[in-house]
Amino acid sequence: MDVTSAITFILQLIPSSELATATAIVSFIIASCALAVRFWKPPTSTSRWAGFYRIVSALAQARGWNANSFPVDRKPSEGQDPSPAPPASDAKGSDIKETHGS
Repeated sequence: MDVTSAITFILQLIPSSELATATAIVSFIIASCALAVRFWKPPTSTSRWAGFYRIVSALAQARGWNANSFPVDRKPSEGQDPSPAPPASDAKGSDIKETHGS
């Protein structure tokens, strides 16, 4: 028995109304976990929340391009350029006389 026929056999055993409900619940869980991972800063690896965070990020399928922008055990400021951004008035073309030609 190949995988396709096994999946078809299993899906035929489950009533379609219950299958639709289960699909909706699983989709909601994945979307909720993705939203939580998006706004939740990863805990340190020694935190008691680290294991729970790994489960939530796995359910959110947060891998590759969808991975959290703040890796575990790294502060958001690490690895960034420490020099402040120049003020808006120093940027080229921000002077009103330069942009309007008056």
